[in-house]
Amino acid sequence: MSVPPAPYAADPGAPSLPLSVLLGAPGLGLEQIAGPREDRLIGTIGTTELPDPAPYLSGGELLLTAGVRFPPTPEAVDAYVRSVAAAGIAALGFGIAPVHDEVPPVLVESCERHALPLVRVPPATPFVAVNRAAYAFMAEARNRDLRLVSEAQAALASAAARPDALQAVLHQLAVRTASWTVLLDASGQELFAAGSRPAAPAPRQLRDLAARTAARHADRPGRTAPPTAAAEHLAGRHLTVHTLPGGLALGIAADAPPTGVHRSVTGVAAVLLALLTGPRHALGADTRSAGALVRLLLGSGPAAVAPLLQPDGAADGRWIVVAGRRTRPGRGEDPVQVAALGTALGTPYLDVDGTALRALVPGTTTPDPAAAVRLGWTLGFSAPTDTAGLGHAAVHAERALERALAAGRPAAHQRNEALSLHALVPDDEARAHAGALLAPLADAGAPGPEVLLDTLRSWLAHHGSWDRTAAALSLHRNTVRQRITRIADLLGADLQDTDVRMELWFALRHVSPMESP
Repeated sequence: MSVPPAPYAADPGAPSLPLSVLLGAPGLGLEQIAGPREDRLIGTIGTTELPDPAPYLSGGELLLTAGVRFPPTPEAVDAYVRSVAAAGIAALGFGIAPVHDEVPPVLVESCERHALPLVRVPPATPFVAVNRAAYAFMAEARNRDLRLVSEAQAALASAAARPDALQAVLHQLAVRTASWTVLLDASGQELFAAGSRPAAPAPRQLRDLAARTAARHADRPGRTAPPTAAAEHLAGRHLTVHTLPGGLALGIAADAPPTGVHRSVTGVAAVLLALLTGPRHALGADTRSAGALVRLLLGSGPAAVAPLLQPDGAADGRWIVVAGRRTRPGRGEDPVQVAALGTALGTPYLDVDGTALRALVPGTTTPDPAAAVRLGWTLGFSAPTDTAGLGHAAVHAERALERALAAGRPAAHQRNEALSLHALVPDDEARAHAGALLAPLADAGAPGPEVLLDTLRSWLAHHGSWDRTAAALSLHRNTVRQRITRIADLLGADLQDTDVRMELWFALRHVSPMESP
């Protein structure tokens, strides 16, 4: 007997189902007649009559065949089975009729020899029925997993809002993953724990894993290491560690390997714990920001209360203003999403209003725009400024956001515009000029002035390139040409004239992309 190939391991979150589920499906009549009885995972259903399908297999298939080109000799049958088994298929299904009256004995013997499960498909069961049943089971399992993740997310978000948020989040994580969860500080001390504590030496092994993970990803001078994770399997115990800001670590010890649902739930919990132990606590938001709010409501000015919102030791007292717009569908005000966004930007001071975002980030913090972009946001950043300049910084952040949106970039930062035309013209006069110049577009009709404004902005940002503009807007280049021609007609302007383009670009800088002139 040959050595069986390594069992197929489904990617986390990938649809799969055990072979036993299909064998027990009512109405199919499938029967395993050879090979090991272990419950292998099926990732997909494939049907083929090729003499050698191995080059087209990726592993984990239930490969169905009716034996139309059945190998003519026992040696050829053995070579066929050896080839598909080596390709990593989960099982081979052989259909009875119309070619064969029964599964050839030589195939049964070869599947036994190569440790490949062989499934008999009766004449009354078409291959398409097997396919439909398999994907119905996969969809049901996927929906069940999504429901479990959704319920866990809601429970974790509620736990994060409790007065004992850290303990409550750890408790929910322990319940949802059937594990022992612990929050460790930089020295390995257990701050909070939940769930059934495992016997020694598992707690010590978990502390050691956390220490090794932190040492491998130690902070470099002036830079903060990103959150990391590590896992070990020791004597039947599955250990996982997630690093958190401030040298903390989330440790998990379980008797069974984590499932896809467990990984998703743990990821949400890690984000919440990072928020609860990171920016909010580092900035003293629990007490100092509450004091700042009281002083502000009792008449103190922003300049007087802003120092209370800064991290300890931040001597310059400057702020970065962030303007953002959600450019991908999603629930921007979902607590978990807000928590992740706050962690990415390094601040708890967020104002999320539908698809719009405004945030204040301490000037000593380096926001991570890449993480915010992954959450579906396009961002504009001001330069660090003192409290007195926050109003101007907000304008600069909005302008940077407009540039990012127009150019299709994920983020943009404030430019030094001290000697620019924009700095010389007051904002109210610039907006009035823009409104008058672009007013004819208000009578455009379908597709509407907003669409035409966005098309013009993107076309100018791409220096009049039809192809690049079409790609940025996901349009056909002829559609872009038609819109630009219509804009030129409505404005009565020659858009090939450099001076005209410059003036229109100036006007667009002072008109919101979602606002009609």
